[in-house]
Amino acid sequence: MLRIVALAGCAAALAPLARPVRRATALHSTAENVAQTQETSRDKVMTFSYDTERERKYAKPVYKGTGDGLGGDEGEYDVVVIGSGMGGLACGAMCAKYGESSIVLESHIKMGGSAHSFTHGHDGGKYSFEVGPSIFEGLDKPSLNPLRILLDILDSELPVETYQGLAYWVPTSNFDGTGPVRSWRFQLGDPEAPGGFYEALREHAQDGELAIKEFKALRARLKTLGGSTSAVSLLNLRQDAGFLATTAGSLPFVLSHPDVFADLPLTFDSLHKTVDQLVTEPFLRNFIDTMCIFCGFPAKGAMTAHMLYILERFFEPGCAYSVPKGGTENIARAIHRGGAQFGMDISLNTHVAEILVENGRAVGVKLKNGKIIRARKAVVSNATPFDTVKLLPAQDQLDPQMKGYTELKEWRETLGTLPRHGAILHLFVAVDAEKVVNGKKLADHASWRAAEDEISKNPAHLIVQDWGRSMQDSQNLCSFFIPSLLDRSVCPEGKHVIHVYSSGGEPYETWESLEPGSAEYEAYKEERGDILWKALENCIPDARERAEFHIVGSPLAHEAFLRRDRGTYGMAWAAGTSAPYAGLLKFTPIPFPFPNLKTPVDGLLRCGDSCFPGIGTPSAAASGVIAANTIVNVDQHIAMLEETAKKDPLYKFLSPGPFQWLYRGIVSGMTPSPELRGGGAFQPSSGSTVSAEKEMAASR
Repeated sequence: MLRIVALAGCAAALAPLARPVRRATALHSTAENVAQTQETSRDKVMTFSYDTERERKYAKPVYKGTGDGLGGDEGEYDVVVIGSGMGGLACGAMCAKYGESSIVLESHIKMGGSAHSFTHGHDGGKYSFEVGPSIFEGLDKPSLNPLRILLDILDSELPVETYQGLAYWVPTSNFDGTGPVRSWRFQLGDPEAPGGFYEALREHAQDGELAIKEFKALRARLKTLGGSTSAVSLLNLRQDAGFLATTAGSLPFVLSHPDVFADLPLTFDSLHKTVDQLVTEPFLRNFIDTMCIFCGFPAKGAMTAHMLYILERFFEPGCAYSVPKGGTENIARAIHRGGAQFGMDISLNTHVAEILVENGRAVGVKLKNGKIIRARKAVVSNATPFDTVKLLPAQDQLDPQMKGYTELKEWRETLGTLPRHGAILHLFVAVDAEKVVNGKKLADHASWRAAEDEISKNPAHLIVQDWGRSMQDSQNLCSFFIPSLLDRSVCPEGKHVIHVYSSGGEPYETWESLEPGSAEYEAYKEERGDILWKALENCIPDARERAEFHIVGSPLAHEAFLRRDRGTYGMAWAAGTSAPYAGLLKFTPIPFPFPNLKTPVDGLLRCGDSCFPGIGTPSAAASGVIAANTIVNVDQHIAMLEETAKKDPLYKFLSPGPFQWLYRGIVSGMTPSPELRGGGAFQPSSGSTVSAEKEMAASR
């Protein structure tokens, strides 16, 4: 959703500083993690904070089925990637595509990070459950989604099923936010089509015509920024001077839309400021908040950039949500297949114990089993920032005269306490559609018939209990997803599998002292998980009686299985804040809200949803591609963009075009950055499509 930031980077580099640089708002963090969740209000913006340099009061729980982390062999590669989330896999695969030898090291026995599935056996049948993201747009065909573009770059297929709507269960009967829960359907595509968004506004909004008028005004206000989504892609970016050449294809748009400069501050500002100016209709304001919450914040706290893609793409004819056949884990497998054909290695059940630093440079990793894997050019961490800082040698073990010593000390202290979202609660349920409960089978419920309707199928549902409470409150906003409505391979015939999950606002502290498996722990799971049952009962009123089995996933399980420190949903970069080491736009008056991919340690990069461009599977994948782009010479990057631009007419915008030559001759010799050239000396790729001679010439 954050493709606009690519244009921001390009345009900001060209924009004159007409006024003094303003100071970014300081990041807010709070130690009162639990207190802020006990009584929430609609306007409350919640973030959580922990000092990860301090010892944990309670040990992390260990669960069976995640591996012992003792795998892995010694070796040497150009690039060593820690973690096989979307960012790590994308980085490893693209490095291999560029000709760099790469290996991805994964502590878990499964790849994919938060995007993986698990199988549970019951009465001889197998049930496959999603554990992470479940709503994807633009994976069914070439699109502006960076994840889809990545798969096309790698020539890797991802079979999907599609659907066109999102079911809402919200208190809309009374427009003051009270009243019984009511259902409506958000349909993707042309808003004026039958069943489209305007029809929903006319039926459910207090003043339907006013809501339509205000929605059109909001889209018009953000039209220039929104139109830039097809001017440049996140995959054009790299974190060095080479981005001037790789994003040069956006110059015609910038030059023909000079008002984009005036709108740039909107990109990372809070969306609610624009919404407050243009939107008064309660139903529409509520809808906007729910669309923003997937980035972790409602409109207040969400950056305008998060909404731009939705305003443009979700209302185009033919767009659709997608479900990977066989489960979300097949996204990881597709990226792995794509990278493997170019030589990418992956090692599962391989826990990295330490990032090796010599003379201020990351030179490899030490595994839990004691073996060493060396990195000739770069180590890329897809681990959370909290885990990454723990992998570095203790500050007192480093030479104070080492290059970057002071910067590393500051980075370590700051990164470990950055604000984050809370944890997530999960409920995994298998139901029997044929079981008779109080005289009814599942299909006898009108709400279920609407969900499984062949024309307007609704596998994805979003539930709000109270509009007066925060969207971040885990006991207020929930979602559930029924993949078996589209993909019958995930469970036995006559059954359905459902993943219900809360928003990322569950406090971790109330869980960390509990012992998994204890009576107290199990009771607390059922207590906190009751809201998830209530959410599901909107669609399946007798869900508890119809359940074959259920599993409540606590923040402790989320942390262990998904490798997320304290079960966090992700980093909490509220609009108007500026993150440390947010270097991409540091020379502009705009507070860039994400930590950048580079670190104070030469040869150590980061990727994933905890850095640019933020939360979400497509964004995480894009971060991995950007990291890989940064590791190689700009000529290789441009060759990849030109090759991809020819794969589909929609991808023509990836080409840097003739304007690249305004910069290419100047920046080619500057890329990759000296700290990524293996100790400062230029090292040609081990198998690049760009010849070593050309690379050597470009580096002089």
